[in-house]
Amino acid sequence: MSGAELRHHLVASRIAGDVDTPRRSNVGNIRRLTRGEPYAWLGIRPERDYPFEDLLQIMVERCGINPDPAYADGPDTIDPDLTLATLDAMGDRLAKAARNREQVFVATGHPSGVMAIHMPVASALAAAGCELLTPSPGRVLEVPDGRRNIRYVGCVGVLGSGGDLNHTHSSLPMEALLKDGMQPDLVLADHGWAGAAGQAGIDTLGFADCNDPALFVGAAEGKLEVVVPLDDNVQPHLYEPLTLHLLAAIG
Repeated sequence: MSGAELRHHLVASRIAGDVDTPRRSNVGNIRRLTRGEPYAWLGIRPERDYPFEDLLQIMVERCGINPDPAYADGPDTIDPDLTLATLDAMGDRLAKAARNREQVFVATGHPSGVMAIHMPVASALAAAGCELLTPSPGRVLEVPDGRRNIRYVGCVGVLGSGGDLNHTHSSLPMEALLKDGMQPDLVLADHGWAGAAGQAGIDTLGFADCNDPALFVGAAEGKLEVVVPLDDNVQPHLYEPLTLHLLAAIG
């Protein structure tokens, strides 16, 4: 698929362009960052206090949301050209990991969304000779969402409970694994899995929706190497062209 075709797909599927993530959620989470709410920061410890205007500007530049500070309700946007550019940068870093056979940790807080990207990418890295880390399977954690345990599906870390895989923004699972001594060369993740890894100084590639401003701030501060802006919970099959783009980069 050409770059133009991929861009068309991003917009047509609403992975980028006019997305379903509402402006109210985007603005609300930016305001949560200004109040210093730890859960909203996704494991990032910012280098300074950020006023609303500065955070909005970061989101405009790195994600492509509406720049009007008075716009508080309705739909919002993700710039598909930013998605394409960062996806290419992510592909370059994944290709480097494959060439060097790095130790890689992959995890997601969206087992019903971008996990559709994580799993094939993890498999491709393993096939290229990378070691995919899967530490502490079954470990039980108390996170803000409730009592959960760490599970691995296709070498992708997730949180689970009972018979379910759970959505989470928490950074606690990654922080726990890092505290236990896990030190990968590269992390591919989202939400708190990515934030905590980047904060710890690990090379980190992340996916983030336009209501996840903390990861874009982390990228602006140099804590995350690449953050790809996209709607992180569309129907999983819609991510296939993005996945193929990354697999082509890995080779």
